[in-house]
Amino acid sequence: MTHTIGTREQWLKARLELVQSEKELTRRSDELARRRQALPWVRVEKNYRFDTENGPATLGDLFAGRSQLLVYHFMFGPDWKQGCASCSAIADGFNHTAVHLAHHDVMLTAVSRASLSKLLSYRQRMGWSFPWASSPGDFNFDYNVSFTEEQQRAGTIEYNYERNGHAMDQLADVPPIVAEHAKNVGARDVAEYTRDRPGMSAYIRKDGAIYHTYSAYSRGLDGLWGMYQWLDRAPLGRNENTMWWKRRDEYATA
Repeated sequence: MTHTIGTREQWLKARLELVQSEKELTRRSDELARRRQALPWVRVEKNYRFDTENGPATLGDLFAGRSQLLVYHFMFGPDWKQGCASCSAIADGFNHTAVHLAHHDVMLTAVSRASLSKLLSYRQRMGWSFPWASSPGDFNFDYNVSFTEEQQRAGTIEYNYERNGHAMDQLADVPPIVAEHAKNVGARDVAEYTRDRPGMSAYIRKDGAIYHTYSAYSRGLDGLWGMYQWLDRAPLGRNENTMWWKRRDEYATA
């Protein structure tokens, strides 16, 4: 790889030009945040149930006294041996952030379909402390992060606001990285693995009612993946052509 070598003066001239573009991106990001917050609220009518370390819980209980709730849809299927490595990297980034949010009227929790015992055991292994709830019912399916075998066979999966438009939908020609992820979590096969997807959803409680306000999936989660924000500022950027990351406790044995 070759790269331009310049003087400090040349670097500063180019950097000052880039600053203007970065400021414009910041302004656009602020405007997108305002548009997210201006989306219509949709009342949550279902009485969702969860298993938590404090016992059975409703969606309202997950707010833990706050008016706002952020849910990270963590990929951990019921029969998997361990949680998704990518979701684990994201969780490394938000684990301590959850404490700050909780003191700003915002509760952050993860939700997965695996049993509570699996989730808490994996959380202990990873050294995390954020709340994590198991959802054995409709919650993950209703918010488009889990899908049935019937949907998969019929080709009716809608993820990230499009039907069968994601790499995880292409079972006939599955990308190698998807197969690698499936093996990594201990899924029976790629089909089982791709029935659970990553995402995040936001909720607010007002006047006794709960409303769904926002959800994002796939690259919409990019801003939540802390290590990539740092890599985007590193000299070689993301610099990847395969799955290079591991769970934190796996690097020492690599």
